[in-house]
Amino acid sequence: MTGFLTLLHKELLRFWKVGFQTVFAPMVSTLLYLMIFSHVLEAHVEAFPGVAYAVFLIPGLVMMAILQNAFANSSSSLIQSKITGNLVFVLLSPLSYREIFFAYVLASVARGLAVGLGVYIVTTGFFDIPIASFPWVFLFALVGSALLGAVGIIAGIWADKFDQLAAFQNFVILPLTFLSGVFYSLHSLPPFWQQLSHLNPFFYMIDGFRYGFFNASDISPYISLGIVAMCFIAVSWVTLKMLKSGYKIRH
Repeated sequence: MTGFLTLLHKELLRFWKVGFQTVFAPMVSTLLYLMIFSHVLEAHVEAFPGVAYAVFLIPGLVMMAILQNAFANSSSSLIQSKITGNLVFVLLSPLSYREIFFAYVLASVARGLAVGLGVYIVTTGFFDIPIASFPWVFLFALVGSALLGAVGIIAGIWADKFDQLAAFQNFVILPLTFLSGVFYSLHSLPPFWQQLSHLNPFFYMIDGFRYGFFNASDISPYISLGIVAMCFIAVSWVTLKMLKSGYKIRH
């Protein structure tokens, strides 16, 4: 238990000591999205009846920030440790693969929630953003960030170089995030793209998270939560298998 807490503490300090880069910079980027998209589309889009577009947009942007930063935390930590060689100190310790997994995932959750909470607090200074159900908001934020933390571990283990990790982020994570309904409601899309969106697990995280704010969503939050939870279990199983076998980190 002491080893697990030590690794978790080290991972928390790793991003917090460079908070301007890991917490405040993503907040600024997210707020720029809000400023630009809400200014351009405010008068043209009404996703939910009676909800201004900027207010509709904010929960999506908060969740996007949570997911992207949760992924960035575990993936960047692992690739840096592999390249600098200090990962050996984690592997030589008596830590089990489960303790390593949970330490990286919990640190990713902490960073994702810190950035998302920061974005939400800043936006409440300019907009009145209702929260219809805090448990739904917290549940989707928690499971979504844990899922992306686990995906980040897979990416960090798989990648041998920073450009491979950047490719994973730019060609997998970023498109899935942008096409998940952050900026629009699913019902505004043609039928083909609506069906295609149902294959994107990020859509369920965004839609369920948004349900917690407006008590309205494109599909039932129970279905979304079930799909996100199954994705988390499946990805965690793969991640634990990779850590247990030592794939690309012990051989």
